[in-house]
Amino acid sequence: MAGSWRAKAQAGGMLLALLGWVSSCVTTFVPLWKSLNLDLNELEVWTMGLWQVCIAREEGAVECRAHGSFLALPSELRVSRLLMCLSNGLGLLGCLLAAPGLEGWRACEERPGLKRRLLVAGGAALGTAGMATLAPVSWVAYNTVLDFWDDTVPDIVPRWEFGEATFLGWFAGAFLAASGLLLACSARSPRTATPPAPACRQPPAAWGPAGGHHPQTKNADLVI
Repeated sequence: MAGSWRAKAQAGGMLLALLGWVSSCVTTFVPLWKSLNLDLNELEVWTMGLWQVCIAREEGAVECRAHGSFLALPSELRVSRLLMCLSNGLGLLGCLLAAPGLEGWRACEERPGLKRRLLVAGGAALGTAGMATLAPVSWVAYNTVLDFWDDTVPDIVPRWEFGEATFLGWFAGAFLAASGLLLACSARSPRTATPPAPACRQPPAAWGPAGGHHPQTKNADLVI
């Protein structure tokens, strides 16, 4: 029963890890972190990501331009680049570490302790990757909300809103964090029943000088 639960938890953890890692990679590189619709020209939709800004026109043409200098970017975009790249690397490392520790994986079968340590290390890497994804996405989303409701900006100025990559990043971070938790919990060694204590054995009876068996008497000083 316990082994079946661990196998299912490990399979679910690896599935969530792969989904979260792929989603995190897509979130890192797509220019859909923010979107902007111009009231004066509704035929154009501006989108922005960590690496470039794109303009999508109604006729289907999309024009993208990379950001300028890295140092000229806002602080949230600079930090988000680093954290998202770190998340992608940790997610891949976590999958590679956790795979040999799965119960169905034949590698290291003769060393169960090593398999458990690999699962724990993979789960820790995936959990850290999830936090490294949730932090920049939430930071960019928070600044977007602040800019949208900034009263000092005139109402005629267009405002940036959430893009599709923001929601995808939240799902990716949640998947990675959940996968790390599942894999780490499934690495616990099963509890084995305590072997029963050996039954008490009576000491052997004394043997007489002629080899015969003579029971011991309570009163050894009795004179016959």
